Amino acid sequence: MEDINVKSVRYPKATDEKLEKISLKLGRPKKLVVIQMVNYFYGTKKDPIDFNDELLKKELVNGVNRIISFFKKQEKDFLLPMFTDSNGLTIIAKEHTEYFKIIWQHLQKEEKKSDRLSNRMGQLEKEIARTQQYYNEKSKLKSSFREILNYYINQRESLGWPVSAAKKEELQSHVRKSLENI
Repeated sequence: MEDINVKSVRYPKATDEKLEKISLKLGRPKKLVVIQMVNYFYGTKKDPIDFNDELLKKELVNGVNRIISFFKKQEKDFLLPMFTDSNGLTIIAKEHTEYFKIIWQHLQKEEKKSDRLSNRMGQLEKEIARTQQYYNEKSKLKSSFREILNYYINQRESLGWPVSAAKKEELQSHVRKSLENI
C-alpha cells in the first residue's frame, strides 16, 4: 500500500491562518480543503488570480437572459390573456352584482308577502277555532233548549186543560229560569 501523503506544500503563516478559518467554516480538515480547491480549479479551468472571471460573467449573463426571456414568454402566454379575460370577468361580475341586488329585493318582497300570508293564516286558524267553539256552544244550547222545551211540553200536558193560574205561573217561571241559565 502506497502512502498518498508524499508531497507537501509550504506557504506563509498568513495563508495558513486563512486556510484554518476556511476549514473551520466548512467543517473539514485543511488537507481536504486544499485537495478540493485544486480539484475545483482543475475542473473549472479557472485562474485563481482572475477575480473577474469572464467565463463566470458570461454564464451569469446567459442565465439572467434566459430567465428574462422565460418571464417575457410567460407574460405573453399567460399574463396578458389573463388580464384581458379578467377585464371581461370584472364586467360580468358587476352585471351579476346588479342582478343579485334585484333578486335580493325581490326575495325581501316575497319574504314580506309570506310573513303577511303566514300571519293571515294564523288569524284564519284562530277564527276557525272560534267558529268551531261557537258551533259546539250552539249545539249545546240547542240541546239545552230542546230539554227545556220538552220539559215544558210534558209538564203542560200533565197539567191538563183546566189548569190553575198559579201552576201555569210556576211552570213559566221555571222555564224562564232554565233559559237564563243556558
